[in-house]
Amino acid sequence: MDGKRRLDLSNMEIATFPKCILKLCDVDELDLSRNQLKKIPDTIDQFVKLRCLDLHSNHLEQIPASIGRLHNLYSLNLCNNHLTTPGLPHELGLLRNLGILNLGMNRIETLSPSMAALKELQELGLFNNLLTHLPKFLQNLPKLQKVNIRSNPIPTDDLEVDHIQRVECLYLVREECLCADCLNMCKKETERLEC
Repeated sequence: MDGKRRLDLSNMEIATFPKCILKLCDVDELDLSRNQLKKIPDTIDQFVKLRCLDLHSNHLEQIPASIGRLHNLYSLNLCNNHLTTPGLPHELGLLRNLGILNLGMNRIETLSPSMAALKELQELGLFNNLLTHLPKFLQNLPKLQKVNIRSNPIPTDDLEVDHIQRVECLYLVREECLCADCLNMCKKETERLEC
């Protein structure tokens, strides 16, 4: 054992955040993945020792601003939810120790500039979203090694892709490689946002 305390409540068909787990808020890892959660309460900030929070494969549309107070958080998995750009709080930028952030398989069009403060970030998952360009701040994240932007409608001539040369792994799918349905969905979302 490595001395870490892990609470695994994954794949249990949980629809509401169980308040009773607040009594166990001294855990290092909390896994609530593969459930039916639609909301995470503001009280998530009571897990002050939390280093790993896995919320992938739920029905989350937004993340509470209080998540920014989880200063020990190293890994945050929000993949495969219903998150949009407004559903991501600016307070994500307060997670100064965050090394791994997975936002893949959501409905995100752009990232908050506050995320430029994530200087410890090493891996960033943005695949299967609605991104039409890469945020400029990615090139200024000194420890960033892996960025997955696969299956986003980013044009092939996006200059920001060229500026992330030092990244070890940059996953990119050309617009013409997206299926017709995905491309149409992305174009409609882009048009809607430009109105």
